[in-house]
Amino acid sequence: MKIAVIGTGYVGLVTGTCLAETGNEVICVDIDQLKVEKMQHGIIPIYEPGLDILFLRNISQKRLSFTTNLAMAIKDAQIIFMALPTPPGGDGNADLSYILGAAADVSKLITSYKVIVNKSTVPVGTADQVKAVFKANTAVEADVVSNPEFLREGVAVEDFMKPDRVVIGTKSEKAKKLMTELYAPYVRSGNPILFMDEKSSELTKYAANAFLATKITFMNEIANLCELVHADVDSVRLGIGSDERIGKRFLFPGLGYGGSCFPKDVQALSKSAEENQYDFQILKAVMTVNEKQKTVLVDKVLKYYKGDLKGKHFALWGLAFKPETDDIREAPALYIINRLLLNGATVTAFDPEGMDNIKALLGDKISYADHQYEALKAADALLIATEWSVFRNPDFEKMEEIMDNKVIFDGRNLYDLQKMIDLGYYYNSIGRSLIHPVTTVDLEEKQVHLTGNQNEFVSL
Repeated sequence: MKIAVIGTGYVGLVTGTCLAETGNEVICVDIDQLKVEKMQHGIIPIYEPGLDILFLRNISQKRLSFTTNLAMAIKDAQIIFMALPTPPGGDGNADLSYILGAAADVSKLITSYKVIVNKSTVPVGTADQVKAVFKANTAVEADVVSNPEFLREGVAVEDFMKPDRVVIGTKSEKAKKLMTELYAPYVRSGNPILFMDEKSSELTKYAANAFLATKITFMNEIANLCELVHADVDSVRLGIGSDERIGKRFLFPGLGYGGSCFPKDVQALSKSAEENQYDFQILKAVMTVNEKQKTVLVDKVLKYYKGDLKGKHFALWGLAFKPETDDIREAPALYIINRLLLNGATVTAFDPEGMDNIKALLGDKISYADHQYEALKAADALLIATEWSVFRNPDFEKMEEIMDNKVIFDGRNLYDLQKMIDLGYYYNSIGRSLIHPVTTVDLEEKQVHLTGNQNEFVSL
C-alpha cells in the first residue's frame, strides 16, 4: 500500500517507519528542510529504542523516504496520515491550526479518492472540522478517519508493531476496508481493531490518557499521605495492585506525570468538558496535584536545609520525563531545576539521552556532566528525577568519596531502605520512611556526627 505521513515528529516518524516495516511504501513529508535532509541521509532526529534499526533498514530498501514536497508525497498515496502537533492554545484547548492548515493544503491537491487519517490527539469533533475543510475545497471524494495513537515513549516500536488494540473512527465502509487491510499485519495475534464513530474514537484517546494520569496522581496522593501517617507506600502499592480490578501498572509514586501527551491531553479534555457546560472536577484536581508533585523533592530539600539553599550545590540524575527517551517536555526535572536556582542553589545534571535537549533549553544556567559520577563532584546532595536503569545500582562507596555529603533525595524510590541505613546515607524518597542515620547535623560546617540509625518521617 502507498502511504503518506504528514509530520515527522515523534508520532509521525514512528508511524511511518513501522508502516514501512510491513512492506508499505511510505513517504514522510515535513516543512523543515534541514530535518528532512538529515533523515534522507539516515540521521534519525529522536531517540527511541529500536527505531533506528527499522529506520535505516527501510530507507536502504527504499520503502521509507522523506520530502518537503507535499504534492509529490500525497500524489499516489491511498492513505494520508496527519501526525501534526496539537499544543495547548492560550485558552487551554488543543491548537488545531496545524491540522486544519494541512487539511486545507491536501484538499486542494488531491485528484483521486483518499483516506485522510487524523493520527494526532485531537478534541472531539475535529474529524468533522477536517471534513468541512475538504468539502469547501474539493469535489474529490475523501474519507476522514480518526485513528489515535497509543504509543508509549521508550517502547513505541513494540506498541506499534504489537498493539493492545487499534482504534479507528469512521462510518465509511470503504475507509474501513482499507484501514483493516493496513493494520491486519499488526493484529495477527488476535488483538482487536475496534471500529466506532469518529467522535467516540477521538474521545477514547483523551479518556485513556486522562485515566492513566488520574491513576498516577491518585498514587502520588497516597504516597504523600503515607508520609503523614507513617505508612509505607510500597506496601500499599503491592496491596492494592494485587486486586485485578485495579492492576499493578501506573501505581509507582514519584514526581508526577510529564511528557508530550498526559499534560496537554488532560488539560484539553477538561477544557472540552468546560465548553460543553460540564465541570470535570476530577481532572481539575489531577492537574492541581500534579503541578505540586513535580517539585515535591524540592520541598524535602528545603525542609532539610531549613529553607536556605544559598551556596548549596546539587547533583541531579535524570532530565528526561521518563527513561528510554530524550523527551524533556514537561519533565519534572525542569521544574526542580527552576526552583533550586530561584532559591540560590547551583546544579550539575546528567542524563543518558536528554542532555542535548536540556542544553538547548537552559544553556549555561546549570552545569552538565558527561558521566553520572562526574555530576556528584562537590555536591551537597544528589537528587534523582528519572528512573534510568543505570541509576538503579550505583557504586555507593564511590559516590561517598565524590560527594561532600551522603545525602540523597530520590524522586523515584530506586533504593532499598535498609541498604541505605546500612550505608549511612540520609535518604529521603516518596511515601516511604525517611532514612536518617544521624541525630545531629551541622549544616554550616558540613559535619555529620553518627549516633546510630534512626528512622524519621517527614511531612511536606
